Amino acid sequence: MLQASPVVATIPVTDLVRAKAFYGDTLGLSFLWENPASVRFGCGGDTQISIFKRAQSGADHTLAHFEVTDIEAAVRELETRGVQFLDYAHGPLQTSGHIAQLGPARGAWFKDPDGNTLGLRQG
Repeated sequence: MLQASPVVATIPVTDLVRAKAFYGDTLGLSFLWENPASVRFGCGGDTQISIFKRAQSGADHTLAHFEVTDIEAAVRELETRGVQFLDYAHGPLQTSGHIAQLGPARGAWFKDPDGNTLGLRQG
C-alpha cells in the first residue's frame, strides 16, 4: 500500500532559524515552505525533511541518511561547508577518513546543530 508513497523525515530542533540555515545553506537542501512551528525541505526525488521546534532535541541514533553516489566527494564537500564528521572505532563499526565499510555499503555520520545524527550512505 505505501510502497509508492514519498517519505518525509521529521527532525526535532530547538532553534528553527539556526536549523533552517544548517539544512538549507550548509547541507544545500531545497527550501519548500515554512510556518511558525516547522520548515520543510526537499531532498532527492520526492523525499523531504521537516524540521520542527521542540524544547529538547537530539537522538542517540541516525534519524535520516542521504543516499549518495560518491561518498568521498560528499564528505569533502560538506567538510568545506563546516560539517564535522563523526569517527567510530568500536566493534564492527570502524571509520577511516570518516567513512565506514558496512558490508557492500559505506557510511559516514555527522550531527546537526541540535545533536541529531544524520548520515551519508553509498551502496
